[in-house]
Amino acid sequence: MLNATPFTRDLVFVGGGHAHALVLRKWGMNPLPGARLTLINPGPTAPYTGMLPGHVAGHYSRDTLEIDLMRLARFAGARLILAHATGIDRDARLIHVEGRGPVAYDVASIDIGITARMGIPGFAEHGVGAKPLDIYARAWRGFLDAVESGAKPPTIAVIGGGVAGCELAMAMAFALRQRAVTPQITVIEAGADISGVGPSARAKLHAAMTGLGVTFVPDAQIEHIHADEITLAGQPPVPAALCVGAAGAFAHAWIAQTDLPQDDGFIVVDPDLRVKGDAQVFAVGDCAHMPFAPRPKAGVFAVRAAPVLYHNLRAALSGGPLKPFHPQKSYLKLISLGGKSALAEKFGVALAAPLLWRWKNRIDHAFMDKMDTLPAMPAPALPSTVALGVRDGTQTIPLCGGCGAKVGSTVLKSGLGPAPDRMQPDTVTGPGDDAAILRQPGGGFQVLSTDHLRAFIEDPVQMTRIAAIHALGDIWAMGATPQAALSSIVLPRMSPALQERTLREINDTAQAVFARAGAAVVGGHTTMGAEMTIGFTVTGVRQQMPITVAGARAGDVLLLTRPIGSGVILAAHMAGCAPAHVVADMLAIMEQPQHIAARVLSGAHAMTDTTGFGLAGHVQAICTASGLRADIWRNKVPLYDGARDLSDRGVQSSLLAANLADAPATGVADPLLHDPQTAGGLLAALPRDAAETARALLHAKGGAGWIIGELFDGTGPVHVS
Repeated sequence: MLNATPFTRDLVFVGGGHAHALVLRKWGMNPLPGARLTLINPGPTAPYTGMLPGHVAGHYSRDTLEIDLMRLARFAGARLILAHATGIDRDARLIHVEGRGPVAYDVASIDIGITARMGIPGFAEHGVGAKPLDIYARAWRGFLDAVESGAKPPTIAVIGGGVAGCELAMAMAFALRQRAVTPQITVIEAGADISGVGPSARAKLHAAMTGLGVTFVPDAQIEHIHADEITLAGQPPVPAALCVGAAGAFAHAWIAQTDLPQDDGFIVVDPDLRVKGDAQVFAVGDCAHMPFAPRPKAGVFAVRAAPVLYHNLRAALSGGPLKPFHPQKSYLKLISLGGKSALAEKFGVALAAPLLWRWKNRIDHAFMDKMDTLPAMPAPALPSTVALGVRDGTQTIPLCGGCGAKVGSTVLKSGLGPAPDRMQPDTVTGPGDDAAILRQPGGGFQVLSTDHLRAFIEDPVQMTRIAAIHALGDIWAMGATPQAALSSIVLPRMSPALQERTLREINDTAQAVFARAGAAVVGGHTTMGAEMTIGFTVTGVRQQMPITVAGARAGDVLLLTRPIGSGVILAAHMAGCAPAHVVADMLAIMEQPQHIAARVLSGAHAMTDTTGFGLAGHVQAICTASGLRADIWRNKVPLYDGARDLSDRGVQSSLLAANLADAPATGVADPLLHDPQTAGGLLAALPRDAAETARALLHAKGGAGWIIGELFDGTGPVHVS
């Protein structure tokens, strides 16, 4: 009997700004039963603005200032969609998203920050905005490397003489001086002086910039930005191998294309943070305009708004009363001065000292520690009396998603028993290979396989892409052309409206993936259960005998088309200890089709796809069926970024122990060779010359291939060298 509360309302966050990040954390500790949360953001992390100058100056690594949205989303039980939002249809309650279908909402909240991109001639070609922060930080690191190598001169122009522009100019000057480079940095300001601070703070900022060799040019009118300089009206040109735009806050362009109420591109909100005139849409942070309490664009207001937003979102979803947001009228400004010193200003009083930088550092680290240290939500403890075997370590490891949830090879063979003695005349092979092989009445062969995955991410679209690619792997591994598919879907309990939304997302995605492979989804079966599970039964055709695991020959080498390590990364993701970029980069590879690789390898002697039984297990399957033994070259096996570090830290999939027992290897011990893979690469046995040709062709077509081992006469376990 299912006891879970059904999902009945969709709450969609657009953007991973500071307010949304804080709400995600609080939501994970106290979610609203029945509300399904979705976060749409271009990347798996969001930079923390307060530490950006310190990162530019070299005081912090990039990882230090990144808010891990993937961990926060998983902690909150939210699905994370890694894409740009491009529009909103408030009548249909849809958020339009780049590269996929629209996402439906009952309540939505927008927290996308601002941009510093400008309409100055030449800026689009030669400038970079200080926001979005991730784009600027990447451009700065590239420029720094170019200066150190001598490829570019250390000339920089910062457009905008406010606090942000001066702070970044000093940070860049300090970083270059730390590398024994004398920079030439100019801050260009349209007004008469530094804006956003009082006279005392202004004087101290001028002194700090002068000390670092930063020039301030007031009353400047920019005519054009070139690759190496900026021309000004009536003033000498400013050298600029790097041009950074920090002149004020600009709204994201797609907002202007919507019917949202706006003030100069910023979304107008009421005191309860709802968009003016719309009870179902909220906006917060720098992208919002608060006419009831106008304030400058500063992260402090987004942080202070988060508790009110959390309360009001729950109220809007549950029918409760909302409360107003009262932003403070005056707030403390802490401004980095390049080195480990800072300026503090409040109520017109300004002080500058290294002690203030340490204070700012503690505040910033406290915020990031809050984002990184998520409260442990322990699983229910076992009763004092349980059946024998329940406390076995293999039973207490959290069950993985994807292929990590498979039943072990030995259990499968024993439980299913031998293949039937008698099969239909048109059945060529049954259990034991990637797919069953059937003769077609008119000639040629048909292959048939089925697979499903226990969801390891909450996004039905990305999960469907991966499940479809995973199921197609069996067909591609036999050298067949995909033909048709039947879907098998289990949805968590949800209302009919959410069932319809989710099924539309899954079906549209599946149809697109199979159509690209030359097949079609022709039917299926859907039920509700404890958790989302997506699978497909797939058929394919091939005129000649399909490739099996039994045709390998002594002297063949083994070619693999994808890295391994997805099992350990997914296990770490479930435990909340996998870095966001590691998970996101792996998922992006897993959802890519392998039809081109299958065509390139269509002449292989033997082939399989590397999935639940791990690389060693699938190599052993080829050896056993072909009567050979294998040597895997460990240092040639490609790994997903981050997999080695996680494995060395002891992270493992719940299927690892069974794989180690079912396919033991000799030589160098490495758990990653037994790590269960989901949507893994094709593993082909073919002559060395053919493998080298195939590898070159794969790279030429935008794919990849690694020769990882060799086959020999004889029998026995796989050897790792």
